[in-house]
Amino acid sequence: MEIKIFKVKKEQPERLEIRCHEVTEQITEIVDFVKSRQGQLSGVCEGKQYEVAIADIYYIETVDNKVFFYSTTKVYETKQRIYELENALKEKFFLRVSKSMLLNLMKVKSIKPSVNGRFMAILQSGEQIVISRKYVPELKEALKGGAR
Repeated sequence: MEIKIFKVKKEQPERLEIRCHEVTEQITEIVDFVKSRQGQLSGVCEGKQYEVAIADIYYIETVDNKVFFYSTTKVYETKQRIYELENALKEKFFLRVSKSMLLNLMKVKSIKPSVNGRFMAILQSGEQIVISRKYVPELKEALKGGAR
């Protein structure tokens, strides 16, 4: 497969074009990955409004009826509800892993079994996230490449 990258002027739109003989599983994975890297969430951090790329978000969590999302260094509060974000981010490799948390699977370094049927996700940042046993089947399905 030949890969070419062309730089365009700022006023021109960016575009990704795939030319293939057949749409294979590998091509579909590439398209899914590119789609997962697009988009932003609005959030407030230290009184300022930010637009944060979805690709930079590690997880989203509800605490005391407030919804927060976490990047490498900052925590942002959003007015969106977790169920709204779950629906909006399904195709972006986010998965519900507990009643109060969505996890960006693209930020997971490793996953290991824990106690009582739970699993532990170790993120690229080194943080550890508990995956409730209720959500383990969906996690396994997602990791196999199943429906998100």
